[in-house]
Amino acid sequence: MSPEPASSTDPDVVLVGGGIMSATLASLLGIVAPGWSTVVFESGPSVAGESSGPWNNAGTGHAALCELNYTPAARDGSVDVSKAVTINEQFQVSRQFWSHLVRAGLTGSPKDFIAPVPHVSFVTGDVGRRYMRARWSAMTARPLFEGMEYTDDPAELASWVPLMMAGRDPSQTVAATRSAAGTDVDFGSLSRLQFAAAEARGVQVHTGQRVTGLARRDDGRWDVSVTDRAGERRRLRARFVFVGAGGGALPLLQGSGIREIRGFGGFPVSGRFLRTRSPELVSAHQAKVYGQAAVGAPPMSVPHLDLRLIDGDHSLLFGPYAGFSPRFLKAGKLWDLPLSVKPGNLGSMLGVARTELGLTRYLIGELLKGAEARHATLSDFVPEARARDWELITAGQRVQVIKRDPATGRGVLQFGTELVVGAEGTVAGLLGASPGASTAVSAMLAVLERCFPDRVEGWRPALQEAIPSYGRRLSDDPRLLAEVRAETTQTLELNG
Repeated sequence: MSPEPASSTDPDVVLVGGGIMSATLASLLGIVAPGWSTVVFESGPSVAGESSGPWNNAGTGHAALCELNYTPAARDGSVDVSKAVTINEQFQVSRQFWSHLVRAGLTGSPKDFIAPVPHVSFVTGDVGRRYMRARWSAMTARPLFEGMEYTDDPAELASWVPLMMAGRDPSQTVAATRSAAGTDVDFGSLSRLQFAAAEARGVQVHTGQRVTGLARRDDGRWDVSVTDRAGERRRLRARFVFVGAGGGALPLLQGSGIREIRGFGGFPVSGRFLRTRSPELVSAHQAKVYGQAAVGAPPMSVPHLDLRLIDGDHSLLFGPYAGFSPRFLKAGKLWDLPLSVKPGNLGSMLGVARTELGLTRYLIGELLKGAEARHATLSDFVPEARARDWELITAGQRVQVIKRDPATGRGVLQFGTELVVGAEGTVAGLLGASPGASTAVSAMLAVLERCFPDRVEGWRPALQEAIPSYGRRLSDDPRLLAEVRAETTQTLELNG
């Protein structure tokens, strides 16, 4: 990656942030608009150092196969799987696009960024078992979740997740589902591969350079102010700007002056994980297992025990243990949160402070947890866990979206992502966290559709070549789903 200033002062596109979102948009633009000049700015010393970094996220390949917060239960015991269907649809779009990149020789071997790993959902107690059975019935009725298995037999579960069942009270009620279609994705590696391919076709990727301001010109272009590590400042003029800077997106969009950002705020939540590289433990847990979130906990804090494959090494991550920091990025500033409070979002921020008391209590409890309390939480998942086998690591920083509810006018905390488009489609930014990286392709397709509506129809053939299901729902077309699933499984080498 080049640390020198960009040679072009008048690019067509500026991408702010060197993570999976900007990498994906750069790749899509390379397909639909290869003649456009594009410049990328990343404030850190290298790309994919924040939320896209493999140790800063769960790397699950969020396909809604095991995440229970995507399948809430109603009072009558029925389970709503609509959100899970949407997320799985979006993940299938990502798989198709990654498969295209592999076929086009733009990513090297798929083993560099994706690997097959079963996804398991695990609950305890009679209430949990009833919910899990209802969830499994509702999900397997949809073609997207064909092949998902259910069991409440401890002996069978011992074959699925031996590490979790060893030493467990035999009288405890347990239930689980398992999907062999799950994956582990190294989004840091995938981001770097896409940026390398983008540079090879002329995209300028600059690290150690922070975009500090956006100002719209009278001619509709954007003045993009950039400061490098030495403090040198300069300005570019861009026709289109995308802000994919994670937690850094909110202040930049606020500073741009677009009216669409009014009412939006952000609440930062940090995370920590317990990690082990013990070959004995890793060999006994070849899966990703998600449990149920504690009452009042944000969805990103759902406990999970994940098999990870990073840089050729296997390890297990358990967590996350939530924390609080006012920083909007892992390498951010302590004053990020207070400076984000503006007259336009003060009401939203105060509204959330009043309504999210459960979340506040949860975060305080997490901050007060010591090593023994963290180990006790791990022991619920791994009864025979030994503290000496696990180390505590700091994961990424997430900024949950706060927005104004148009119905009530009050601020609400939103556990998802939000695409903000302003100024007649000349600037866009992505706010929020989960499901995030796994649905990056769908999110960036939405950027193209909302910001360039007059061009999308002309781009459609190229997009459908890269993403065969583009414009259609796989859940409504079982034949296309089968074709797409077979092709991506073979190309991405996910048969193992």
